[in-house]
Amino acid sequence: MIRHFIVAAAALLALGASAKAEQDRPKLKAETTVTGSIVRIGDLIEHAGIIAKVPIFRAPDLGSTGTVSAEAVVEAVRPYALVGLDTGDVGEVVVTRASRSIPARDIEARVAQALSAQYALGPVKDIVVNFDRELRTIQVETTAKGEPRVAYLNYDSRNGRFDVTLDLPTGATTRGALHLSGRAAATAEVATLARAVERGEVLKHADVLIERRPRGEIGRDMITNADLAVGLAARAAMQPGRPLRLADLMKPELVQRNETVTLVYRVPGITLTVRGKATEGGAEGDVISVLNEQSKRSVQGVVVGPGRVVIRNEGPRLAANLPPSP
Repeated sequence: MIRHFIVAAAALLALGASAKAEQDRPKLKAETTVTGSIVRIGDLIEHAGIIAKVPIFRAPDLGSTGTVSAEAVVEAVRPYALVGLDTGDVGEVVVTRASRSIPARDIEARVAQALSAQYALGPVKDIVVNFDRELRTIQVETTAKGEPRVAYLNYDSRNGRFDVTLDLPTGATTRGALHLSGRAAATAEVATLARAVERGEVLKHADVLIERRPRGEIGRDMITNADLAVGLAARAAMQPGRPLRLADLMKPELVQRNETVTLVYRVPGITLTVRGKATEGGAEGDVISVLNEQSKRSVQGVVVGPGRVVIRNEGPRLAANLPPSP
């Protein structure tokens, strides 16, 4: 009985040892992430043991991903006598190099802040920066500390060109320089046309866009709020993209030239209406000339509504019979 127990216990121990050995067997990873410029055996193989720190490949560029075939890994570790490497069904290992990203918009913001502070270009939000070459997100080591800072800046206000050198964190104790050039300008918001409009056409919200234009191109009469343009009519035909000025717009014409209108004569206690023909157009409140079709006389009237003109009462006025002043 005791003998059977001992045999069973020995079998269990052997089975456990075999399972542990299988569990600790070196195994090829399907993917891995590295934090330096070197890929080591332990990055690619689980349970690599004492050779885990041995470098065998170069890592991809910062923030990039590459692959290495299983055959290349087996060949690279062959000199180190790694026994029982299990590649399983892994055909290649995906290797990603970890990094910290510095977005292009952050660099642009740093340049705009420096231009605002050193050259008095106004609020940062009003400064538009355009680089000579496309600026992309910059990748640095995960250990890199700090933010980009402007080390040198030169700006020519006559043509808007700038040259800048940025000091970038690249590692735990290292920094690198980034040289950039381009154009920058202080801008302001201005209302522009989204489409072509004809004379007298009334603008709607969809017809007006708010865009940023160089501040030097914007006059005092430019419209900067879309609500100030909506509901007004164009004085002349205009093309899309044109900045809107107050002088370009007018109140919508309620009476068109040569339009048949209703003439309204008002005197105390009496209102008389007759047909007339407008000899000029006008918006609400405008004084226009109208031909009275009944008397064939031209009269002046005030536009009060669509097709409706009130004749100005210019009859003689009597002076009040007031007592003499003492």
